[in-house]
Amino acid sequence: MALLMVSFGARAQETKTLPEPNKDVPMTLMQALQQRHSVREFSEQEITDQQLSQILWAACGVSRPEKKMITAPSAGNRQDIHVYVCGKDGAWLYEPFTNTLKKVSSEDLRAVNAGRQESVKYAPLSLVLVSDQSNADHLDTNLGNVDAGYVSQNIYLASTALGLATVARGFMDKATVAKALNLGDKQLLVLNHPLGYAK
Repeated sequence: MALLMVSFGARAQETKTLPEPNKDVPMTLMQALQQRHSVREFSEQEITDQQLSQILWAACGVSRPEKKMITAPSAGNRQDIHVYVCGKDGAWLYEPFTNTLKKVSSEDLRAVNAGRQESVKYAPLSLVLVSDQSNADHLDTNLGNVDAGYVSQNIYLASTALGLATVARGFMDKATVAKALNLGDKQLLVLNHPLGYAK
């Protein structure tokens, strides 16, 4: 019985529930559009779970639960973009309909995502955008890239509104990241967003 409880506890720790996202942000959309910019020098200051919850909800969270709609448009409403949160404690898959993070790796992938751009690896988090093409009749990387662009812009605008910094990046060691995240052949790595405070 004791072993069963320990095993259950270990599994339970693999999922984290995020705080309810606060959607009441003082900055207007027009102000966020005006101030949005890319940052490539990050401090190591951590962001809070509350801030992360707001960023992830803006990226592709549930906006209309009664219709199972999310904040970002997608081709055919396939909702193909999945966001992975990479930090020093490993990599986690964002589950928008439960507002939770599910652990998929214990590896710190921030440096792998950063590649040769050393400065961005110091950001406390790196968000990885993956297009899951498994619901498509055929692999349509173009539509996956377009959908990732919508999510990317949402991340930019939410980061700006919260006083955080980010930059959209296409470069990463895709083979290493895909293996660490246990991605299948129809799950395509598109972008990564270091996320934190500007240095």
